[in-house]
Amino acid sequence: MSRIEVVQGDIARQDVDAVVNAANTTLLGGGGVDGAIHRAAGPELLEECRSLGGCPTGESRITRGYKLAARWIIHTVGPVWADGTKGEDDLLASCYRSALELAGSKRLTSIAFPSVSTGAFGFPMDRAAKVAVRAIIDHLKKGSTLERVVLVCYDTSAFRIHRAAVDGAKL
Repeated sequence: MSRIEVVQGDIARQDVDAVVNAANTTLLGGGGVDGAIHRAAGPELLEECRSLGGCPTGESRITRGYKLAARWIIHTVGPVWADGTKGEDDLLASCYRSALELAGSKRLTSIAFPSVSTGAFGFPMDRAAKVAVRAIIDHLKKGSTLERVVLVCYDTSAFRIHRAAVDGAKL
């Protein structure tokens, strides 16, 4: 699908309308993607996040982008992987859907996602990539203001897995 790109790089440096932050339920920063976005955006992000009162797993919240190239940050809380029988796939898909819906509510044309839940939350990368791509394709098929969805992968392995998920998706 030509509106979906896979790149290797730093999510905090993407030149898009919104970047998605793989956040924890407090929205107050953490490690990995969450920490990198908070550091790059600056202390004003933490102030705004404090005012949001957190975010449940499977949902998303939006803040300004502050010092990022992106005007907006969409914070989404992915599931912690248990064993695949605790609704993890549905919760992860819900993260992508809710982030895409927020992007639509702001009439954004571009968004960049990290691989939500695959770091410290332990979601298997292969499975997460397939869930993400399916949720994105389903959203785009319904009609969307989004012209460009970027899957940003931190390393070569993640890039290959996400590229394969996009290439193998039934459009």
